[in-house]
Amino acid sequence: MSMKIGIFGGDFAGKTADDVIAAARTVHEEGFATFWAPQVFGFDALTLLAVVAREVPEIELGTAVVPTYPRHPMVLAAQAMTTQAISGGRLLLGIGLSHQLVVEGMWGLSFEKPVRHMREYLTVLTALIREGNVSFTGETMSASCPVAVEGSTPMPILVAALGPKMLELAGTVADGTVTWMTGPKGIGEHIVPSITAAAERASRPAPRIVVALPVCVTDDPDAARDRANKIFQMYGSLPSYRAMLDRSGAEGPGDVVIVGDESSVRDQIAALADLGTSDLIAAEFAPYKSPDRERTRELLRSL
Repeated sequence: MSMKIGIFGGDFAGKTADDVIAAARTVHEEGFATFWAPQVFGFDALTLLAVVAREVPEIELGTAVVPTYPRHPMVLAAQAMTTQAISGGRLLLGIGLSHQLVVEGMWGLSFEKPVRHMREYLTVLTALIREGNVSFTGETMSASCPVAVEGSTPMPILVAALGPKMLELAGTVADGTVTWMTGPKGIGEHIVPSITAAAERASRPAPRIVVALPVCVTDDPDAARDRANKIFQMYGSLPSYRAMLDRSGAEGPGDVVIVGDESSVRDQIAALADLGTSDLIAAEFAPYKSPDRERTRELLRSL
């Protein structure tokens, strides 16, 4: 299987930085290609990954994802370049819009024309990361400044893109996409062809297509789907994920999770690779220290 297999670190609730370092070290020692940190309402993901990078060698370290709205792109560029330099060039920078509920309801910012926001944001961010300088005046943001971090190199920029316009933007300007809660039908019929065609039209390299999905090896897949519907319930109502669930023919999150016995899960993951997925981020969701949790990790290790 040519697809890279990585592990989602989780939301880190109740964990210390040392806990996360230990988890990342285990992921590396078990042979996985990538370890991913989210930016939610706790640890700063890029700061955390810089610390992890000092302690854990070789493995690629990704953000899935850092929201753009609270951070001017110059600030994010400097932070990402710092983490890239510390890690020796192992950062995968995943960024995303977040959601109107968060941007307006929690941060008090405008979510008007999110595609325009991301287009202008990427204009500044990519120029700084790839060239070290930018001069840009847009409708919603401006930047005229250099950013230089000794030892940094341009890292892949992945955009959380699900809709057609965002996929077009990700394929044209960025280096790929990172998805969540999107099943094989949505990946094969929508995500892969849309972003690949956009990259080809822009004469860009083939995009990195990173698919994040909950995974559980179990002999009771129905119970696992019920558990997924409860754990990930919110994603069934957020508009961007709801659209992808609908596109995948799914009633709820439990219909797109990867569950079943070892053979079934292996086949489902292989099918994602066949669709053009370059990376899988496995979000293990069986209860901690349960036999299913151990079976899931062992199956993922075997891949």
